[in-house]
Amino acid sequence: MPFTFSMKDTYRHSVEAASGGKQTVLYDNKGIPSVMNIIPMLTYKDVGLGDSTAPLPAFARSDKNLNEIFIGTFQAYVHDDRAYSLPGQDPKVYVTHDQAVAFARNKGPGWHVVTNAEYAAIALWCKKNGYYPRGNNNYGCDISAPHEKGRVTYRYGENNATIGRVATGTGPVAWTHDGTPCGIYDLNGNVWEWSTGLRTVNGEIQIFDVNNASLDNADFTNGSPQWRAVLPNGQLVNPGTAGTLKIQPSGTDSGTITFVTEVTKQTTDATSMGNQFKDTAVGSGIVIPDILKALAIFPSDTSDHGNDYYYARNNGERLFFRGGCWLSQPSAGVFYLYGAHPRSFSYHALGFRVAFAE
Repeated sequence: MPFTFSMKDTYRHSVEAASGGKQTVLYDNKGIPSVMNIIPMLTYKDVGLGDSTAPLPAFARSDKNLNEIFIGTFQAYVHDDRAYSLPGQDPKVYVTHDQAVAFARNKGPGWHVVTNAEYAAIALWCKKNGYYPRGNNNYGCDISAPHEKGRVTYRYGENNATIGRVATGTGPVAWTHDGTPCGIYDLNGNVWEWSTGLRTVNGEIQIFDVNNASLDNADFTNGSPQWRAVLPNGQLVNPGTAGTLKIQPSGTDSGTITFVTEVTKQTTDATSMGNQFKDTAVGSGIVIPDILKALAIFPSDTSDHGNDYYYARNNGERLFFRGGCWLSQPSAGVFYLYGAHPRSFSYHALGFRVAFAE
């Protein structure tokens, strides 16, 4: 019998051929496609974090190592309570952390919100390769290249005069993570993106081991036993263990984010701490383990890291989103990290992105 292709096969193969194998098309449990970038395994050595050939956390799980992960080429669009990575869409916003998790999981096994470990791997790859993508970080354009624009999907303010979101993937190739037409779009600006597997509780840094946040049974609830605190030697321990790494402001309730092992100063709901990511401070005598650098929670060195910013609060439970939005201006970028809000927060400039792992 002659070999035949389905329409799904034809679409997938056309995307793979056009991208040189950098992208593919995955179908969910409703048979609807998402365009995904294929990210092969990266090691610590691959991204300049020492000589270890161990996989970065994004490619390690408690059940197995991952030879590759699939990251949505575009910010998430939601249809029928399922999240998709498709070009030319207005990204889903006004979504809480837990809603984003549900929209991704509704697609079937393997689908998830991009984890903090996965964002970190992409950011570290960008840094290693000396390329920081631009994007919609200044009301429809890039603040450093105002001629770069996307197709506007959202305006607001008086007479709708202020430009906000643009359609997914409609910016120039400078808005992709590798500066090619087949890169991942809008990691700098447009809308902030929830990331999973990272939070602070009264300042204590809590993470999921390796990339277990990508598992179908990952439990992100407040009291989940999967949350782990981090000692300065890199050991993961139960939250609340003495001597774990925490953050606090350099001032009374604001200032530079400073890593400590005992919180003596806290922000409030009206204050926050922040600085360029590269300028994150560390208390006297405290060593930052490589795991926090591999998760882009602490800078890997003193270089500029794209001049991206880091904001946080250390009162209560705070979950994180990444990338910046159209309001963020120079602060936005692949290392931009914002941990100042609870999981219930939603906003017209906050969305997410889907990923897939076998």
